[in-house]
Amino acid sequence: MTILGIDLGTTNSCVAVLQGGDAQVLPNAEGDRTTPSVVAFGRSGERLVGAPAKRQAIVNPENTIFSVKRFIGRLYRSEAIQGQLGRFPFRVVDSPKGDVRFEVHGQRHSAEELSAMILSKIRAEAEALLGETVSQAVITVPAYFDDRQRTATKDAGRIAGLEVLRIINEPTAAALAYGLHRRDERVVAVFDLGGGTFDVSILEQRGGEFRVLATAGDPLLGGDDFDQVVMDYLMREFEKHHGFQLPAEATILQRLKNAAESAKKELSFAESTQVTIPFITAGPSGPIHLEIDLLRAEFENLVAHLVDRTVEPCRLALADAGLAPSDVDGVVLVGGQTRSPIVQRKVEEVFGKPPFKGVNPEEAVAIGAAVTAGIQSGALPDMSLRDVTPLTLGIETTGGAMNRIIPRNTPVPMTARKVFTTTEDDQIIIRVHVLQGEREMASDNRTLGLFDLVGVRPGPRGVPKIEITFQIDEEGIVHVTARDQDTGRSHTLRITDAGGLSDAEIERMVNDAERNRGQDSEARELLALKNQSLNLVYSAQRLLDDPSATLTPDFRKRLIESVNGLTDSLQTSTERAALDRRAEAVLEVLRSIEYAA
Repeated sequence: MTILGIDLGTTNSCVAVLQGGDAQVLPNAEGDRTTPSVVAFGRSGERLVGAPAKRQAIVNPENTIFSVKRFIGRLYRSEAIQGQLGRFPFRVVDSPKGDVRFEVHGQRHSAEELSAMILSKIRAEAEALLGETVSQAVITVPAYFDDRQRTATKDAGRIAGLEVLRIINEPTAAALAYGLHRRDERVVAVFDLGGGTFDVSILEQRGGEFRVLATAGDPLLGGDDFDQVVMDYLMREFEKHHGFQLPAEATILQRLKNAAESAKKELSFAESTQVTIPFITAGPSGPIHLEIDLLRAEFENLVAHLVDRTVEPCRLALADAGLAPSDVDGVVLVGGQTRSPIVQRKVEEVFGKPPFKGVNPEEAVAIGAAVTAGIQSGALPDMSLRDVTPLTLGIETTGGAMNRIIPRNTPVPMTARKVFTTTEDDQIIIRVHVLQGEREMASDNRTLGLFDLVGVRPGPRGVPKIEITFQIDEEGIVHVTARDQDTGRSHTLRITDAGGLSDAEIERMVNDAERNRGQDSEARELLALKNQSLNLVYSAQRLLDDPSATLTPDFRKRLIESVNGLTDSLQTSTERAALDRRAEAVLEVLRSIEYAA
């Protein structure tokens, strides 16, 4: 059975499979090797995913959702979300559970649900290409995704009808892509600057064994931030030239974002670019165009502070691994933003060597996910992988302090235990506050879960012994158990509610996705039939217009009538049967061509 390796990206997603020992990237229905991570809802409720959604974003910005990965598994009131809300044209709202919802046409969708729509498209198109049903996948996440975000990503896969066999860190996957056919010993740094997050990981390879030594990063740094800096620059330049600010309208913001992204990409290989947005707004004298020349040097000056933010995580990862830059044998680049020359120069400055460019930075993660799928299935028995947990895990103790139980960069899977006691006489309830983060105080770290151990045997404070056990599986997902060593009473928390969705909500979304899966299949088949019908119309028209084709008047009349009927159906019909009948009528006429004597 084929297992998909999926890079569910902030900007673009990619899918690969293992075939004959080699990982192959699968093109999508549009023939592209990556799929835009964009979902849109039309005015009549139709749903678009991928390139079709991205193409219509300018005319439908409020109902086109992108960069969903920046929101998945996050709480609406968190600093990370509040700092981004003004940057997007779509509406982001709170939910009763406190997680993020996207409001479209009065309906609210979770980040998991929207991510599942992207995964469903990837799955359906992979199945069409492979000619088989696919129900299992390995999905990648940024190394600095916490437990809440990892669980939410698994929920998205479940909604899309996929059994997620493993969640793997993106830099780890990229290293697998880099070292698939190598069997020597080496230390590799993976520098992953994608659309929404930045990660750096240090890995050791010994033959077919890959071991993550350390990982660090910035979960709020990515290509979206580079786009925003360029957008801000364009708005400042517009105001400087025209004397007033651009209106903060959704359509204008979307056009600016598209222009900023295009300019950024062009400056990866060109020394300058002209940003042109016709009719961006109107002034007292009529329509106004935005026309601004942007030099690469100006762009690099604008984004230098963002590039500098990658330095400290690199140094931290090296320090945690106990290595110097000279100990690193190679640096692999991952993520579209690493194509920028300023980023590549910074990598060389930090590690003292130019980065390796033999792996496509936008495909490496999906290829590594497919390799991981091969390891999981046993198709690559001579390879193994051991990852680490990116953030420290612990519980809150007296005075609101964070008591560390599993330090960051601990290899997983693993189990750790600590014994605690009560703080009051005859205390019979112990509250366990599970935390993730690097700060000293509990309030400065992220809450993963909260539960009570009830039924502790009463006694003087300091006497009861409460054993807290943390278990992390190979995906980095956490299980916590509190046990009274005297009574044997215990309570276990698996952090499954962190994604903000209940089992009932996930089940409803699974059913919705399955219904839409059928509708999407019908829509694709209708589109394919329309394309075939258009080709039929073009072929018939060429025959009618060919002066060398001496057709009989009766045949010409019948062909014109059948073509007109098919053309009408193409414009009005939404049913395959009606269109199929009209197309068959044209074919029937063409099968009996009559030439004049």
